Amino acid sequence: MAKRNGDLTERDVETVLALTKGDREPEETNPLRDKSITGDFILNTHDGKAVKAKTPGQKEILEASAKNDIVFSIGPAGTGKTYTSVALAVKALKERKVNKIVLARPAVEAGETLGFLPGDLREKIDPYLRPLYDALEEMIEYDRLELHIAKGTIEIAPLAYMRGRTLNNSFVILDEAQNATNMQMKMFLTRIGFNSRAIITGDITQTDLSRKEESGLISIQNILKDIEGISFVYLDEKDVVRHKLVRDIIDAYERFENDNT
Repeated sequence: MAKRNGDLTERDVETVLALTKGDREPEETNPLRDKSITGDFILNTHDGKAVKAKTPGQKEILEASAKNDIVFSIGPAGTGKTYTSVALAVKALKERKVNKIVLARPAVEAGETLGFLPGDLREKIDPYLRPLYDALEEMIEYDRLELHIAKGTIEIAPLAYMRGRTLNNSFVILDEAQNATNMQMKMFLTRIGFNSRAIITGDITQTDLSRKEESGLISIQNILKDIEGISFVYLDEKDVVRHKLVRDIIDAYERFENDNT
């Protein structure tokens, strides 16, 4: 890993340990093998850092996106779902496979009604979409990113603003999809037009919807499970690439929930 990446971090060591302890260590994704893993590289950031799939789950996202127009990436926080998806979108834009990137998130914390918040549209929605900006800013230098946003080549918007549109030649990402209702999920998926690809990410254990509203990400697993061209990728605590304690926290919550069901 040091030879491939140029350095070795504590996170790299934790990832290797997690892979060797887990039961999801297919031979071809073992980073300890003395060869370059084909298919794990996505792109270089604006400062030259290589963005690669670091876990089996992240590599599954790459492989599924290469073979399917719509991919659902479902798993806990810290597994790199959003970051990997944004990297794939930026790669597609740079390679001119798409003309536009559209990133959407449900602004459920504001009840999807942003009009009462102060400021212009971007100032209203920035707090809810900040994680998407953070990922983009790592991969595209700030001035170029601002130019892309100003020209509409990259669009970041609340899910509610997708209604009534058709997105052709686009790479579309719906992040935090566990906070989309069934109707919103259907609305989003039916926006996808010709020569477009989509990745929908979310954690079905952390929905902010009211009890009376079912998460569209939960029900969609049964609705679309047998449709060709749509793939579901499931990540778990073994794919967590944040602080080791995040993995322990996820394990602890799973044990608690299992003991109380």
